[in-house]
Amino acid sequence: MQLSPRRTSAPAPDGIIFPKLESWNPLTEVATVAANVNKQRVLCRISLSILKDKFGVQDEAPMGYVARHRTVIQNAARRLIENGTYEEDGSVVIRAQDL
Repeated sequence: MQLSPRRTSAPAPDGIIFPKLESWNPLTEVATVAANVNKQRVLCRISLSILKDKFGVQDEAPMGYVARHRTVIQNAARRLIENGTYEEDGSVVIRAQDL
């Protein structure tokens, strides 16, 4: 999986920054958005099924929808990070109830 670099957002007072790094894994059908938490990278994942249910994503262009709904996805990821809701591998999985 390769993350695509983009411009970094402004630092947040809580130490969580979302650089515009994102990727799509066609095998697992999962979008990943990166977060920097106190200078540590945290991968925030959301599945295609959640993207379809919440945002009406079409199979052929899921990352366009991720970019379009980035703020909502980042806010959900931020809440999970702040609550310490990490997976065993250190990532965050955004579920339907988180949006």
